[in-house]
Amino acid sequence: MSEAADGQSGGTEARDDLPRGLLRDEDGRCRCGWHGNKPDYLVYHDKEWGRPVTDDRRLFEKICLEGFQSGLSWLTILRKRESFRAGFAGFDFEAVARFGDADVERLLQDAGIVRHRGKIVSTINNARRACDLAAERGSLAAYFWSFEPGPQDRPDYCDHASVSVLAQTPASRALSKDLKKRGWSFVGPTTVYAFMQAMGLVNDHLEGCWVREEAERQRRALVRPT
Repeated sequence: MSEAADGQSGGTEARDDLPRGLLRDEDGRCRCGWHGNKPDYLVYHDKEWGRPVTDDRRLFEKICLEGFQSGLSWLTILRKRESFRAGFAGFDFEAVARFGDADVERLLQDAGIVRHRGKIVSTINNARRACDLAAERGSLAAYFWSFEPGPQDRPDYCDHASVSVLAQTPASRALSKDLKKRGWSFVGPTTVYAFMQAMGLVNDHLEGCWVREEAERQRRALVRPT
């Protein structure tokens, strides 16, 4: 589930005659309403979500945390992110790839993270697959950004109605299928689309959200990794 979908159940009704999905906050700015006025979620919305990322470690971190989020809210994971970083060597995938059984048991005792054996083992497996992928493609960024959808595959207008039906897309299904073929796990097409939203491979900030144009400027200026 994407952050946008995660927050749809509350705090997203129109206010001040704003279109559905937007909120006007105390600072006077309009934002996607899924942050629900939670301070940490609001900072994440403003500073991270939808802004393009080409750093391999951040890309690996996010796709792993999206896997941990399955069945939970993203806010739960966000609030545990520092503990995840501490437990998983800052998501340095070369370091995580060297984790063994003792590390799995250590992480299962860590109350600061989601203690799910399958997801912990998956993260270690995915780190090993990430090493292979980076060696093949030069970087994880070059690989992931090759799945960026073209304008013809994006909504003409990014409003609540168009974004709410984007749980998965042809691009996320293609990326998910290729990752699974390469041996990755917990990378279904819905999980992968949430990753694409967060890492700026798509810009799903709603029209009227102040971050949308800023994120779009960053996307226009971005030199795509190859």
